[in-house]
Amino acid sequence: MVLEEIAASLMWFSYALIPCLLTDGVAVLPAPQNISVQSTNMKHVLTWSPVMVPEEIVYYSVEYQGEYESLYMSHIWIPSSWCSPTTGLECDITDDITATVPYNLRVRATLGSQTSAWSTLKHPFNRNSTTLIPPGMEVTKDGFHLVIKLEDLGPQFEFFVAYWRREPGAKEHVKVVRPGGIPMHLETMEPGATYCVKARTFVKAIGRYSAFSQAECVKVQESLPLALALFAFVGFMLVLVVVPFSVWKMGRLLRRSCCPVVVLPDTLPARLSLFMAPRETCSQTQKCKKWEIHPETFPSSKCQLLVALQ
Repeated sequence: MVLEEIAASLMWFSYALIPCLLTDGVAVLPAPQNISVQSTNMKHVLTWSPVMVPEEIVYYSVEYQGEYESLYMSHIWIPSSWCSPTTGLECDITDDITATVPYNLRVRATLGSQTSAWSTLKHPFNRNSTTLIPPGMEVTKDGFHLVIKLEDLGPQFEFFVAYWRREPGAKEHVKVVRPGGIPMHLETMEPGATYCVKARTFVKAIGRYSAFSQAECVKVQESLPLALALFAFVGFMLVLVVVPFSVWKMGRLLRRSCCPVVVLPDTLPARLSLFMAPRETCSQTQKCKKWEIHPETFPSSKCQLLVALQ
């Protein structure tokens, strides 16, 4: 009796095990488990647990089915554009999820000629369930200009930027910025004031906002006092006047020290007549005033000139 019960149990176990190991005569792998979707700021990633096969590389295929495929295309499944196949344990399905409708997702494992059964996401995924978080931003100042640079999250995002001067009763201004990744001028700031900025995202496709980011503040340095600015201007003008005059004066001093002016005696013109000839013919009663100096007969140095004058 006991042996019959054991034999019956083994028979039922064999019947239950065969469908799990064989499909049309081909051995199958265990199906991937723990399928889930992580979605943040409209970026959707499907993840799953690995199928463990020692010393083997297992490939995975991902397929999706939207509302249109389910209702109007006989429940067909479409391979993911980025993950069919893949050896990783996640798949970026952002480009596959193109409408705000429920999507079914499934994964299976492949090893050579062996394939696992499809493992389907328990609940359909809708992109309007994505988690929206505040954008990253960088607030700077360019002189007296308040500048913000926002994280680039893609063409679906708009940014609502609020900024204000930090003082009691200050009015908050809001500016819509699109797209991110480009520095944007917000305000011309007043000297000595502190300005604060915060931002949040808006996704028109799902009609949702994120929370505001933490406010970031920058302070503008105070401008120079009027008296100091006037003093600096006067000093600059003095430099423009004094420096050229000093250069000119120094040049004259250097020229005089290197090439001093020699004052010749009154008798020198008479002696110089030895080296000079009249440029025009003069009569006996006419006094000539124009003379022509012949360089080849003129002394080449002061020493020769002194010898000539002796």
